[in-house]
Parts: sequence; structure tokens; C-alpha cells
Amino acid sequence: MIPKQSTYRDRLQPWHLIRHLPNCQRLTVARFARRPDAESYLKALRHLMPAVPHTIVFVNAVSVLDENSVSIPMQLSIEV
Repeated sequence: MIPKQSTYRDRLQPWHLIRHLPNCQRLTVARFARRPDAESYLKALRHLMPAVPHTIVFVNAVSVLDENSVSIPMQLSIEV
């Protein structure tokens, strides 16, 4: 997979709520600027769909000032 360049919107909303799908796939359900907002949404989803696994993930692209470098996407999974 080729890493995409981080956009301004990506940097504004680094907290992603993802749903786990079969075959190691995932679906981004929502994106948030603040972690407490993501946790509140996750709480509501767990109340509505208790059998479906969801995870909050912090997605950040580390950028280097070198023009030949490629940004490295980093993810931090947080189980609540």
C-alpha cells in the first residue's frame, strides 16, 4: 500500500473510530478531533451494537522536512 500524503483534514481529526471486519479488514466509522468525543461515540455504539467490535485509533503522519522522504503513517490502537 502506498502511503498517501497527509491532508489538512487528516491532521484536524486524528482520532478514528474503526469497525473490525472479517479477513483483517477495517472500516472507519467516524473521525474526531478530540479523544473524549470518540469515547462518547464509542460508548453509544456499544450500547446500540454490543456484538460489533469497535476500536479508537490515533492516526498521525510523521513528516520529515527532506523533499525525498515519504511520510510514515503511525497508528496507536486504544482499547477502551
